[in-house]
Formats: sequence, C-alpha cells, structure tokens
Amino acid sequence: MREILREFRDDVGLWVHGWSLYIEKKLRHFGVGFERNKELVVDILMARRGSYQRPFLHFSLGVLFMVGLVSAPILSNSYPGTYASNLVDITSPSATVISLDDPASYGIQTTQSEKPRDQVISYEVASGDTLSIIAQKFGVSIDTIKWSNDLKRDSLSIGQELKIPPVSGIVHKVKDGESVQSIAKKYRTESQKIVNFPFNDFADLDTFALNAGQTLIIPDGIQPEAPAIVRPLPPSFAGGSGQLLWPTNGIITQYPVWYHMALDIANPAAPGIAAADAGVVTDVQYLRYGYGYHVIVSHGDGLSTLYAHMSEIYVKVGDRVARGQVLGRMGSTGRSTGTHLHFEVRKNGVILNPLSFLK
Repeated sequence: MREILREFRDDVGLWVHGWSLYIEKKLRHFGVGFERNKELVVDILMARRGSYQRPFLHFSLGVLFMVGLVSAPILSNSYPGTYASNLVDITSPSATVISLDDPASYGIQTTQSEKPRDQVISYEVASGDTLSIIAQKFGVSIDTIKWSNDLKRDSLSIGQELKIPPVSGIVHKVKDGESVQSIAKKYRTESQKIVNFPFNDFADLDTFALNAGQTLIIPDGIQPEAPAIVRPLPPSFAGGSGQLLWPTNGIITQYPVWYHMALDIANPAAPGIAAADAGVVTDVQYLRYGYGYHVIVSHGDGLSTLYAHMSEIYVKVGDRVARGQVLGRMGSTGRSTGTHLHFEVRKNGVILNPLSFLK
C-alpha cells in the first residue's frame, strides 16, 4: 500500500511539473510575441488615446493579475528556498506578534495616487481655502478656476461648490460649425495643444472634426476678454551646447507637460530635422495616425530620440547617423494640426523631459 501511495505521489508530482513547464513555455512565447508587436499596439492606442486609455488600463491590470497568479507557483518551484528563509514560522513561540490596532507599528502608510485627471471635478470650499490655495492644490491657474465658475471676485464662501478643470485653460462646449482651429483662435492658444490633450475626443481623427455639444478641454486657453498671458517662446535652433542638439529651427509651441512629455517646434517653412546626437536608426514608420511619419534613433546606453509628424524621411532602419545629420523634413502627418516637429527623449523606454538634455 505504501508503495502504491509513493507511486501515486510521484505521478502527481510529474503531472504538476509537466504542466508548469508547459505554462512557462506559453508565457515565454507570449512575452516574445508581445515584445515584437508592442509598437503596433502603441500606435493603435495613440490613434485613439482619449477613448481607449481607461479600458486599456483596466484590461492590462487584469492581464497582469492573471499572469502573476499563474506564474507564482512556477517561480516558487523554479527557485526553491529563495523566499523560505524570509518567512516567519507562525507556530514558533518566539515569533513577534504585531498589533493590528496600530498600523504605524508595522510600517504601513497610505499614499495617495497621483492619477492624472481626465475631466472636470467638483470641490467644496473648506475653512481657510482661498483661490490661490485651491489652484495650487489642483495644479491649475487661479484664472482657470474663476473662468470655470464665472467668478467676478476673489472671495469664496465655505461650502461653495467649485468646478475644477483637469489642466489650466478653458472648458468649452462645442457649438455647431466650430472647429479645433476656430476654438484655438478664440481662446488664443495652439490647436495642436487641444489635439495633444489625451482625453479630448473627435468625430473624425483625420480631420479632427467635432460634435456639437461635446465638452472640449482647451489647455492654456484664455478668455477672449482677458489680457494676454506673456510666455517666453524662444526660437529653437539646430545646434546648442547641451548633451543633445536642438533638432530643428522654429518656435516652441508646446512645452513638456504630464500628458505630452515632448517639445513641439513649429515652422511653416518645413525645415530639415537633424539627429540630436550620433546613433543608429532603429525605427522608421509611415503612419496616417499617431506619430505620423516618424523616426527613432538609438544613441546607446538606453538613450533614444523620436522625431514625429515628418513630411519626408531620408533614412532607413539600420542606418548610422552623425550628430546633426538631416533625417528628413518637418511636416504635419499623423495626429497633427499644422507643420511642426514632436520631439521626444527616451531612456530605457521611459519618456523624459527633453529640456534636461538641451541648451
């Protein structure tokens, strides 16, 4: 009888081991396939950023949870003993007992998530609140709060309900016959900023047509009767003394913000686009959506630069380019409302503020 039980246990062990190997192989195959095709997924998501972002995040979290649930036993079997030494024997009399009545005693603290806001929220004025304090709390300008709530004075009342937009600017309800360009002109901002805000949606992604009655966020927009906001917009130039060169000539029409960590440099003359540093061309795409015609150059040590919305491209994947070599011409392909360059800097795939690399 003991021999039969031993054989049964061995069979079960082999069965579990076989399934573990099979699942591990499938997970590896999935990972390799995902790495090969992730750029396509990113391009599709960029085409419909506002519509797909939230459902995609929910789906991704679900996939990660399932992968973790399936892979945990595999990791445990693959690395026996790795975690065992860190476990406390709950049957040991000498084990330390932690009181659940005092969360601080075991080092757990609650941190508030810094999730980007996609819409207008309501806020109730509390004792001690001022427009300045509320604006700083939500990262918007004082004028933005006043315009959204039609406030003529700076005084507030306790319990007063305020509408807080997600970014500094204007919340606009689209009227029949209005376009992105006409709205941008009305509120003295760039139409590309409206397109760049990821939660703005459009009836047609090729023409950026709008639906009458929809709500549109106008980043950096100001009321027509308000005095113009003076912002330094220095001309960029193909050159400089920073780690990276400025890639083209033009005017900076949008600086890096949380939803658009890049520089937009506009020039109706459509000048050439130069490589910010020497490197190897790793990606060339001719798309009608998202980044449009764009090039990615790898500079080594995980650093790469992306040049988007070009009208012409003069290089191909695998080409070695010199610092300042012309890659193509500025254009308005993809998610663009006018001739400009969208310039990104990435480190190990993470998009960084390009101003840190430029002088």
